[in-house]
Amino acid sequence: MRPLKYWKACNEALRLEMQRDPRVLVLGEDVAGGGIGPDGEVREAWGGPFGFTRGLIEEFGPSRVRDTPISESGFTGLAAGLAASGYRPWVDVMFTELLPLAMDQLVNRVSRTRFLSAGQLTMPLTIKTFGECYSPLAHYPGLICVAPSDAYSAKGLTAAAIRADDPVVIFDSLRLLRDECEVPEEAYTLDLGKARIVRHGSDITLVGIGPSTSMCLAAADALQEDGADAEVVDLLTLAPWDVEGVTESVRRTRRLVVVDFDHPNCGLGATICASVSELAWGDLASAPRRLQAAAVPAMGTDGNPDITTLCMPTLDEVLGAARSSLLAGVTERQGA
Repeated sequence: MRPLKYWKACNEALRLEMQRDPRVLVLGEDVAGGGIGPDGEVREAWGGPFGFTRGLIEEFGPSRVRDTPISESGFTGLAAGLAASGYRPWVDVMFTELLPLAMDQLVNRVSRTRFLSAGQLTMPLTIKTFGECYSPLAHYPGLICVAPSDAYSAKGLTAAAIRADDPVVIFDSLRLLRDECEVPEEAYTLDLGKARIVRHGSDITLVGIGPSTSMCLAAADALQEDGADAEVVDLLTLAPWDVEGVTESVRRTRRLVVVDFDHPNCGLGATICASVSELAWGDLASAPRRLQAAAVPAMGTDGNPDITTLCMPTLDEVLGAARSSLLAGVTERQGA
């Protein structure tokens, strides 16, 4: 174990998987980043705008690390064909706002291949993108969607995604890019479809998704000063999400607050609250609460702290929702 930044953990996971399996290929805009000199010599590259593929062109060469034209639909379709042919492509679609350009391929080909072939064809395709607009893709059966919350989960989920026989979309966050935590040097995987409890508690469950998990942990620390013991669940896999694990936590604590940085309409936060209400209605001491981003276009908010503050849930809002939930439970018991 040693401290490692988020982007370096992703780079390390990708490098280790390429060393382990020669079928792993890297595709996307600027993933080689000018790694081939004018004389044809392979040189050290900058590895895309955020360094995720840094050094890979030098180690594995242009046959496995390929810059693509600026056509998300084109190179996603290419990756789908490669995956159906036995390769394991890792594809960089820079931002979630660009995913609609590849929606035809993602929805009508990538997500359905295993179903339409009755399991005869696999689709071991990984798509990495930046942003919190994940609900649209989480809606479609056949696509596994994950959102790492730190460097440790980023490395483990990246390896798990590349090894999976189903298509996986990884939603990274620019907010986490330079965050650092302890990460093992060796390769490892995290279970797809399983949430993890990052803090145990007995009074209320706070569910975090990607970067909102750290906000939930900060809220739990503040609630402890109030005398409340909060449990923090890091969702990790968004589709299929861990219904059983989240519901089990809420049954113990009897209260739920979901912090979701995606838009509110048809969002994952609403789905979690609705599912828990259906499955654990008799165990709830107060109504589940969700905090989500404002219903405004997200492009560019990461570069403007003032706009981000206006659009995204804040720590004070999370604390307000949690305290309201705790108080409602007490009031209802006293009234009974």
